Amino acid sequence: MFKFPDIMRLENISLESRIDQLGTYGKPQRDFLQSNISNWILSKKLADIKKAKEYYKNRNDIKDHKRYYIDRLGVKQEEKNLSNAKLSHPFFRKLVNQKVNYLLGKQLSLTCEDESFREILKEFFTIDLHRSLQVLAKESCQTGISWLQAYYDKGGNLRFKHIPSDEVIAFWADTDHTKLDAVIRVYTITKYEADGTITDVMKVEYHTAEGVWYYEMGDTGLINDPDQSATLKGHFTISKPKVDSNNVPIVNAAGEQEYDALEATWENIPFIPFKYNSDEVGLLDLIKPLVDDYDEITSSTSNTIKDIPNSIKVVKNYDGTDKAEFTQNINTYRTAFVAGDGDVDTLETKLDITTIEGHLSRLRKDIYEAGSGVDTQETTLGNVSGVALKFRYADLDMDVSGMITEFTFAIEQIIWFIRVDAANKGKGDFRSVNVTPSFNIDVIINEKEVIGSSADSVGIISDRTIVANHPWVTNAQEELEQIEKEKAEKVKILEKLQQDTAILNTPIASTVDKATKAQRIARQKMKSQKDPDRGKTKELQ
Repeated sequence: MFKFPDIMRLENISLESRIDQLGTYGKPQRDFLQSNISNWILSKKLADIKKAKEYYKNRNDIKDHKRYYIDRLGVKQEEKNLSNAKLSHPFFRKLVNQKVNYLLGKQLSLTCEDESFREILKEFFTIDLHRSLQVLAKESCQTGISWLQAYYDKGGNLRFKHIPSDEVIAFWADTDHTKLDAVIRVYTITKYEADGTITDVMKVEYHTAEGVWYYEMGDTGLINDPDQSATLKGHFTISKPKVDSNNVPIVNAAGEQEYDALEATWENIPFIPFKYNSDEVGLLDLIKPLVDDYDEITSSTSNTIKDIPNSIKVVKNYDGTDKAEFTQNINTYRTAFVAGDGDVDTLETKLDITTIEGHLSRLRKDIYEAGSGVDTQETTLGNVSGVALKFRYADLDMDVSGMITEFTFAIEQIIWFIRVDAANKGKGDFRSVNVTPSFNIDVIINEKEVIGSSADSVGIISDRTIVANHPWVTNAQEELEQIEKEKAEKVKILEKLQQDTAILNTPIASTVDKATKAQRIARQKMKSQKDPDRGKTKELQ
């Protein structure tokens, strides 16, 4: 199943010539990489990814809001004397978390008929991988796509790690984006020099079917990564027994087999995409204008409340003031001094709260509608029937159903790497073994109705289906095994009880009766010996 890079069989071709020969899309490899990295750094896609991660942290665009005015010369100036509230609302974070917890609130279940492969899968699908899946789901909701990389650790164990989406430039082999042709990973590390200086260094990895090229961004462009022993390596290293020309194993002085470390590659690029949807469009693209408007309206309302009191006294026939002094008078004295005929008047500055609240309510509803979420502040959510709850969760359920399709495809790719790893380690060939992943969706339901329906379904559908749909069951396979275990224990207890009952009813009772009869006969014999005439009829004299 392992495939060795062609470079291992091209000893007469220099590495630099090999790289030029592998020029991609009509360009030498370094030029190709340099061009794509530059475009990526300046791309709207990367900017959107970074923006989405900021919004998830509730660092919305309102944080950069400034207030301006036009001076007497018509020049736009920043106003620093007025209030500048920056009210940021975490709608985006709430919607993302809602989808992730709905999908992965409970651990993933795998159905596998082969017991040996099921045990192997359990070694990988642990709580650690489940946590990684939650991280991947959060990022895919934010940015449209997230990435998991397959690799081997120093101990030769297959591992999976999350790679941030802003570090990955993907090249797809098909228009549907189902198979990767290559991946560029661009990331920055902090280097501590011997003289104490600290510098940020950009690292570049180019993953292809033939292996991985390692580069570092220098002052004049890409250079070979000085931290790597070779520019081109396999996806991982394996040990191959050494043999001589007659195919006889080579051993060392201690008689132990010697090995060669060989660079090997997977048949697939070891990057697994987890998509929010097939279009790879993040959630923020759907709701950002609505969230920004909500932030702006609430911030503007707050500024109005702070800067303009409910009523302002106007004193006429008093020298006019400049804008800064006018603002200070309004905030401090709630009085405006103006030139003209002498008089004192009051201006009412009431807010139209009804209109503001109506607009905000409309925005909130639109945010949850566009984001396919459930607004938990809805007063009608309450204690409703199961059917009503299904309607309430319909949008969320449909959105998550799309995620399930994409995530199932990604889980199957994880299982592919596990199959290959098991085969290469001599654990067995499980390529034909069917494995079905199941997401235990954490939906709010009317448990009483579901449990009642489960009880009514006994004898109509299989026990496995009933158990899998019971609201208290998190793992159907484990629950069925526990049910069988408890049945076996009950059978043992019943058999023992029957044995004990038989002993009490028959053997012990019979023994007691015999013992009682023997005692009675023995007493009669003793009495006869003391009185020989007892029991005889005396003759009349």
